[in-house]
Amino acid sequence: MKRSRILNKYLNIAIADLGHGDLILIADAGFPIPDDARRVDLAIEKDIPGIAQILDLVMSDLIYEECVVAEEQRSYNRPLFDTVSALCTRCPVTTMAHEELIRVMPTKAKYIVRTGGFEPWGNVVLKSGVDAPVWFQKPGTIIPPYYQARVEYKDEK
Repeated sequence: MKRSRILNKYLNIAIADLGHGDLILIADAGFPIPDDARRVDLAIEKDIPGIAQILDLVMSDLIYEECVVAEEQRSYNRPLFDTVSALCTRCPVTTMAHEELIRVMPTKAKYIVRTGGFEPWGNVVLKSGVDAPVWFQKPGTIIPPYYQARVEYKDEK
């Protein structure tokens, strides 16, 4: 049996398929997912599974370098924004307008993971990264300044 936390075959495939810079969107139950999107549908019923629960699982298995939520989440759903910020240990959470997020991100995301979350502005976009401490460990490799923080990062999970 698999050792890591995620048991869902399709969620494991999605995470394993991400390359550096690819996006995965953890969506609430009402997110308008395009018919041609790569979808991992985990929704069972209202709030099962919840957004934070799936985000925690994905973040425990994915090396990510960016986390984006709707500005409206920070302004109007502060409890969820604070939860996302607490889970996001690799980088600060950034925001964009909700209207732009639902217009742009479904076409940019390699995968969209639908949760049962009933949360206003409950969508979270993660940008896949690289394991910078390993990536830059070979002798003679020069770490560019914009990568320095990622190289010094220590996994907390």
